Amino acid sequence: MIALDSYGTLVAASLVLLTGRKLAGSVPALRNYSIPEPVIGGLIVALGLYAAKSLFDFEVRFDSTQNTPLMLSFFASIGLNADLGSLKRGGRPLVLLLAVVIGFLVTQNFFGVVMANLLGFPPLMGLLAGSITLSGGHGTGAAWSAVFSEKYGLASATEVAMACATFGLVLGGIIGGPVARYLMRKTQGGSTASAPEAPGAFEDPGVTRLITAPAMIETLALFAVCLLAGKELSRALQGSVLELPAFVCVLFTGLVLRNTLARFGGYEVFERCVSVLGNVSLALFLAMALMSLRLWELASLALPMFILLGSQTLLMAAWAIFVTFRVMGSNHDAMVIAAGHCGFGLGATPTAIANMQAVTERLGHSHQAFLIVPMVGAFFIDIANALIIKLFLAVLT
Repeated sequence: MIALDSYGTLVAASLVLLTGRKLAGSVPALRNYSIPEPVIGGLIVALGLYAAKSLFDFEVRFDSTQNTPLMLSFFASIGLNADLGSLKRGGRPLVLLLAVVIGFLVTQNFFGVVMANLLGFPPLMGLLAGSITLSGGHGTGAAWSAVFSEKYGLASATEVAMACATFGLVLGGIIGGPVARYLMRKTQGGSTASAPEAPGAFEDPGVTRLITAPAMIETLALFAVCLLAGKELSRALQGSVLELPAFVCVLFTGLVLRNTLARFGGYEVFERCVSVLGNVSLALFLAMALMSLRLWELASLALPMFILLGSQTLLMAAWAIFVTFRVMGSNHDAMVIAAGHCGFGLGATPTAIANMQAVTERLGHSHQAFLIVPMVGAFFIDIANALIIKLFLAVLT
């Protein structure tokens, strides 16, 4: 076994991103289906390590201490770029997407419980393999699996939750591009929406953005404040009815900080700098998360659990095509939003952003998608998900 420290892990993640970029540009299938670069490189490393573990019992362990700060930095960038005026302009599409997402959370849980009964699992297992881990991710899965194990006596709840969340993270990054490619035929031959004068925070990560050293220092200070205040807020809310994951509190802190400084302090956040740091954090976080996947643990899942999770993946793709796309307008923006919904409906908001970046890089900008998807996928969904989970638990128990 080889254990890489934080520096070695950072080097490995950088190589993963470079490999993913090279393959995305040279392999037609990957380019045509808009598979995100971190997903390509990360899965190649994960599959290679799976083969090494299976054939030679050889394992590489990566340092995970950077994962959480990178993830929180990404959510801080969403908050710092969230101008309330822009969110108001999101208006009706924002409300529509939230309704679509809430409908999917209910359907995802109902479908999971039904499939669990058909496959001989306890109903709570279907809930665990529903919105708890797929729309909620690893953090929500870890929190609720402890409750399921201690309060309801569900055996191996934590292991199942982590495996389901990992499965969703992988599939969420894979199906977004193919779904968008299928929907492209329904958007008047794939015509693109008009791009804004300047790309937003995550719309074009490759665009040149001029940044000075003082601006970088100011932005790093804002990120640090968001991470510190957000984690303290999350700790203060722990155990209360308002308990929220740390990343939601960090995002909320960024939103409040940016708009408070603009309104009362006369200070405008340097969005170009925030977007660069946010995109760097996003890419490195996804690369580290995917290359660290312990696929042999997923392989230990029983066949019925794979059937359940595979069915949830088909449900997500169908919902994105027949509900999300149509409700959001059946146009270019709706296509990009549907790809993003695949990302956070199965995996996490970083996966949704990566999906949309891969799609828009090839098919054209969608300012609306990058305006509303991060806020719904990173903020509103966690509040709605918590309420829906409690509703299902009240019915099932």
